[in-house]
Amino acid sequence: MYGFADPNTSLCEPLALLKREHGPLRQQMDDFARLAETITAGAASADPAGTADAADRLADLRARVAAFVAELDPHSAREEDHLFPMMARYIGREGGPIAVMEYEHETAKQLLKTFLEAAEREPRPASAARAGEIASHALRAHAILTEHFMKEENVLFPMAERLLNAEEKAELARAYGLSP
Repeated sequence: MYGFADPNTSLCEPLALLKREHGPLRQQMDDFARLAETITAGAASADPAGTADAADRLADLRARVAAFVAELDPHSAREEDHLFPMMARYIGREGGPIAVMEYEHETAKQLLKTFLEAAEREPRPASAARAGEIASHALRAHAILTEHFMKEENVLFPMAERLLNAEEKAELARAYGLSP
């Protein structure tokens, strides 16, 4: 029904901006995921020193995830407040790509929030295993967002380029602060 978009489509400036923002976000995400993996891998350790190390790594992970969320939130807001509603006029919101994108946004945000709240409540978890449980929320968010970014870059943004008219693209540019 929606067809596949050509991921090599040249994008208008507002869509290109969204795509460019994925690079630094992906880097932050991959960095925190590597750290989260060390925490979850160490969760099997019964070594008491491993618990202290896991707590220190968890504190570092919390700081990295909080910094990532601070960058992700404005990016997500640009999509949710402007791009998705514009596209929904053409393809609807209840099913298809927009419904999937919104679901993935919400799921990833909830996982990141759950991680941050758990890390705040238990800054020094009682065990490396508990630190691993807490870190697993960040890893699940990473997995969802990695796939999500790929879908946006290869399907959603090219589809938007094709669907939106010049006036709508100009409206996006204004909303994103790209034009006077």
